[in-house]
Amino acid sequence: MPRGAKTVTVEKSKASNYKTVADNFYKGAETAAEHEYWNAAGVLIVHAAIAYGDAVTIKYGGVKSKGEDHQQLVNLIEEKVAYSEERKKALLQLNKIIAHKNSVSYSGDIYGQKDIEKLKKHIDRFRSWVISVIK
Repeated sequence: MPRGAKTVTVEKSKASNYKTVADNFYKGAETAAEHEYWNAAGVLIVHAAIAYGDAVTIKYGGVKSKGEDHQQLVNLIEEKVAYSEERKKALLQLNKIIAHKNSVSYSGDIYGQKDIEKLKKHIDRFRSWVISVIK
């Protein structure tokens, strides 16, 4: 991890709790999208992705990233989970989701259906990988 990256130790047995939280955010995003609350759906997708990533790093390393720089989560997954093409592809999806965090949450940008459909593709791909590695 880059110097200064902050992590917190978490019992590996808690990984399933983080996945449950992520699933709740994921389902919440679907519900928000059904009601055309596009920005809310986007925020929930971002939070789902972060919680799914935390579940992975907890399962594999007993740690999770702590702080506002969510790029550290990507770095931590790279450190804790062995390289594979699948991991590489999953982290590309995670990076694309994280790139939307400030825009969907804080910038005043208005998200629409097409924006959320794109984010949904990314979260679905990332989520599939997470499920495959934390069985």
